[in-house]
Amino acid sequence: MGTHARDGEPNGPAADPAGVGPERAALVPVEPFAHAGPIGRWSIHRRLYNWMLGFGHSRYGTLALFVFSFTESIFFPLPPDILQIPMTLERRDRAWYYATVSTVASVLGGITGYAIGYLLWDLINRLLHVPEQSIEQLRTITGNFWTMLFGTVIFHPYKIFTVGSGMLHASLPLFIVASIIGRGSRFFLIALLLRTYGAPVRVFIEKYFNLLTIVLTVLVVLGIVAIKFL
Repeated sequence: MGTHARDGEPNGPAADPAGVGPERAALVPVEPFAHAGPIGRWSIHRRLYNWMLGFGHSRYGTLALFVFSFTESIFFPLPPDILQIPMTLERRDRAWYYATVSTVASVLGGITGYAIGYLLWDLINRLLHVPEQSIEQLRTITGNFWTMLFGTVIFHPYKIFTVGSGMLHASLPLFIVASIIGRGSRFFLIALLLRTYGAPVRVFIEKYFNLLTIVLTVLVVLGIVAIKFL
């Protein structure tokens, strides 16, 4: 099965179908999971999953990756990894580019989610009557950079963190820096693994990636602390 040209590049035969060389290892397109039967009418999650995958071999794939990364930070239920993975497998030479697109769009979407939470907080507080003491305690937590950094990694879905940070009026510069590091570590780790190991690592990413991202963030934090005190 051939692939469609993306970003104005001409079609050509797939190179290195075995996924050996990272320079330009275009793999055979990965199709949606096979089903034992037809998808149920109410299987919205699976329909969205397959719909996202359909953009992986489209000339609009990069634009779709940006849009999904942006909206996932606000309301879209599925992570952009679903699209980033097959796109990277098809064009491993563009792994860093796709990771950058996902990171930039995710952070911009996060800022939008923050703004929504910030603007809606007064209305929500009037409805729920949250004790001021509890609010101040939460704001103390969000005022710590390390807490914010871990929040960008641990909170799944990320939209909970973005809207929640806005509702608590967390420091916006702190939120942006933490989001760049936290979300960037996620998408660039996907790029690194797929560019290095290709298709065989896909199952590992889909099964253990959240835990792997948390471990990586802990190691980064420990490295920064070690450099600071040595």
